Amino acid sequence: MKAVVQRVTDARVKIDGSVRGEITNGFLVLLGVGDGDTDTDMRYIADKIINLRVFSDENGKMNLSLADVGGSMLVISQFTLYGDCSHGRRPYFGGAMEPEGANAMYEKFVAYVRGEGIHTETGEFGADMKVTLTNDGPVTIILESKK
Repeated sequence: MKAVVQRVTDARVKIDGSVRGEITNGFLVLLGVGDGDTDTDMRYIADKIINLRVFSDENGKMNLSLADVGGSMLVISQFTLYGDCSHGRRPYFGGAMEPEGANAMYEKFVAYVRGEGIHTETGEFGADMKVTLTNDGPVTIILESKK
C-alpha cells in the first residue's frame, strides 16, 4: 500500500461539481492499494498516518500527531500511485490491485481510521474527482507498507 500524505489547512473533493468531502486542519491522503496488499499493510499505513508527528507543538517543533491535534483526514483512492514509468512514457499500472479488491481495502482503511476516532471524509472510489487543497508548510510525506 502506498500513501501520499499532505498536511493541509483545508482540502475538498468535488464530484460532478458537488462537494463530496471537505476538511480543515489535517491530512489529505492519496491512497493506492497494491496487488497483494493485506489487512496488515492497511493497518500499518493507517497507524503510521494517524501517528505521524508533523504538527507543531507549543515550541513550533513538528512533534504532534493528527490524533494529538484533533485533525481530520480526507482520503482519496489513487491507483495511479502504482504507475510504473520505468519503460517508456505511458505508465503501466500492473502493480495496482484489481478494482473490486482495491475498493474493499480502501473501505477497510476508512473504517479503521474512523474507528480510531479520526474524523474522516472521502471521495468516491473510481469517480472522476476534482481535489483542491491548501498544503500547510508544505509538508508532504510518502509512505509505503512494503519498504
